[in-house]
This record gives sequence, C-alpha cells and structure tokens, in this order.
Amino acid sequence: MKLRWFFSGTVRQATEMCQHVRKLLNAQRDVLLPQALEAVTAALCQTQAAIAADADDAALGKHMAQLEEMAGKWIKPYPYADWRENIEVFLVAIVVAMAIRTFFLQPFKIPTGSMEPTLFGIECTDLRDQADFKMPGPLVRFWDVIYDGTIWHEFIAPEDGEVVRIGPLEHVLRFINKQTLWVQYRGQDRQVPFTIWCGPDEHLEHAIGLDRRFVFSKGEPIVRFKEVTGDHLFVDRVTYNFRRPRRGDIVVFKTKGIVGIPNQDQFYIKRLVGLPGESVSIGEDQHARINGQRLDASTPHFENVYAFDPNAPRREGKTGQYNGHVLQPASTLRFPGDTIEIPARQFVVFGDNTLNSLDSRYWGPLPEQNVIGKSCFVYWPIGPSQTSRFGWGQR
Repeated sequence: MKLRWFFSGTVRQATEMCQHVRKLLNAQRDVLLPQALEAVTAALCQTQAAIAADADDAALGKHMAQLEEMAGKWIKPYPYADWRENIEVFLVAIVVAMAIRTFFLQPFKIPTGSMEPTLFGIECTDLRDQADFKMPGPLVRFWDVIYDGTIWHEFIAPEDGEVVRIGPLEHVLRFINKQTLWVQYRGQDRQVPFTIWCGPDEHLEHAIGLDRRFVFSKGEPIVRFKEVTGDHLFVDRVTYNFRRPRRGDIVVFKTKGIVGIPNQDQFYIKRLVGLPGESVSIGEDQHARINGQRLDASTPHFENVYAFDPNAPRREGKTGQYNGHVLQPASTLRFPGDTIEIPARQFVVFGDNTLNSLDSRYWGPLPEQNVIGKSCFVYWPIGPSQTSRFGWGQR
C-alpha cells in the first residue's frame, strides 16, 4: 500500500479524505447523534480497510463516494472553511516559531559598540556638512539595506526655519524605531512634524549630535546621516542545558535584578572572563588576570580582545584603537590591585571594548540564572564590511 500511495492519485485522495473526515468527526463527536457517529464511523472504517487491502481504483472510488455521502449527511459543515484552515496553519506556524525562539535559537541585535571589534553595534555618521553629498537612488538604498545593513536618512528643508523640538524615541511593534522632529518655518505660527523611521536605537541628538534647536535655510538638510545597523545574530539556548558556560564564551543575559544596570528590561551581550570561585583583576598592561594569572592573545577566544598596540593612545568611541581590558576610575577595578571575587553560580563578564562597556567592573558578578544562551550565528548584515563576522566568524 505504501508503494501504491506514490503511484496512485486515487489512493492519495482517499487517504486525505479519511484524515479530513476523522478530524471533523473527532471535533464534533460530542454534538452528533449516535446513529450519525455510527454511520460515519462505519463508512470511514470501510474506506480505510479498502486502502489497506490495496483495492482497485474503481472499488476505492465507491467507498470514497459512500464516505462523502455519509459525511455530507451527518457532519455539520464549518462556515468559512478555507479561512479556518488558513488561520489554523498560520497559528501553528506562530507556535512553532515561538517554540524555536524560546528553546533553541533566539534572534538578538547588537545595539552598541561594547563588543567591538568582535561584534559591531549601530554606527551613525552625520553627513550634513558634506555639501557635495548626493543621496543614492531608491534601488541602491534598497540594496544597501539588504546587503550591507546601511540605511540612508535625509530631509531637505523646503523653507527657511528652525527645529524647535525633538520628540522621544518610540518603538512601533517593539522593533521599528521612530523619532519625530517639529520644525517651524519662517512666517508660520504652527509647528510642522516630520518623522525619522527605522532610525538608531538612541536619540538623534546622541547618535548624530543633533542639537535640540537650530536654524536652517531653504535647501539645506535638516537631517542627513548614514546608519549602519548593528550585527544581528542567533542566540544558542540549547548548549547551556548540557554544559556550564566557559571562559571566553560570548553570553547573552537578562538584566532584570542586576543592581547597577539602569534599564532592567534589556538583554546584554558580553564575554565571560571569570568563573565561580575565581578572583579577577586588571593589570597595568590592560590584560585581565584570573587568580593572578595573566590572560593574553593566546588564550582561546581572546585573540581580538588583546590584539592591540599597547603604545597607541586610548580612543573612546565605536571605531579605531581598542585597548584590551582597561581600569576605569568610576568602576570597581580602579587600580591594578583591585579585584572582583566571584561567588558560587556567578560569573564576571566584560565587553571586548571596555572603554565603551557597562559590565561587571561597574555592577559586579553576573548571576548564572540570568544567562539565557551564547552567541551562535551572525545572520545579517552580510556585506563586505561584515564578512569577518558573518556566520560563525565571530569568536
């Protein structure tokens, strides 16, 4: 019968009919009369027996006709059956996607530069001062978004005026950013709003240095900047069910309950440096020490962290010279002799770019129950500037 299923359309049709009738029968079993249950069940069993006995197409067709007759007579049809079927498929797909996200792979976006040069956050470049700049065409902008994660923003002033107010950063559907600016044109009393869609995850005044109030002339750009999106990756939520986190893992964790982190409704991503029971410090050479033993570029997964020129000056920001692990006056690790003692079931985590990272130096050890998984696979962007990190390239 199994081989015949592949070669006979009648057998496939009969099998699908039996499955559909059985589904409707089970759904309406508590509202059907006993004689209806008996008649439909008998026709269903006869058709299934004919399929199992490899009956010829003519005999199988008679059983199918009888089953269709009994089902049409006794089973109550559902209104809008096609819509119900499509909605059911859609809901099943949502449940499957949510299950994958909850238990296996969870998407995550790098918002800041705290993990550079291993993972990159959002970078914005103000282009208002570039008089010869020409905005790329629609097709080029579309390709830049898909391939390289670059989003171009521009709004040219139609009249003389000034920006009088910048609204708060808002989130539409939790993942689409928008921010509204109000401008007042010369000779008008009312304020006119315009909205920046899909902008950066921080306020425009922080991202591109946009002052809250400034004067502009007709034809000048009120807003003109390039936004390069942060790395998007999948978080592996399976591995830590079978092993403990290890030194060098890039871990993603919840911030809820961690005193010292202002926003308790976020996920952070950092590199695990210290394990339970260890003592962590930072030396004058900008290398971390575990129980007094120095980490360096030969330590697995710390190649990027310590690939810096110790004689180069420190540079804050998202690009340029990185400085290994640094001591900060406002943190717990102010001097080479300062240490963080790690209790049981807790870890110490640092950003790879510690000049731009709010990490364990400031708020202490990370509770193990806050860890949700480890960095797995960078899936976007895929452009040439991201080739070192796309896929499993990040370490």
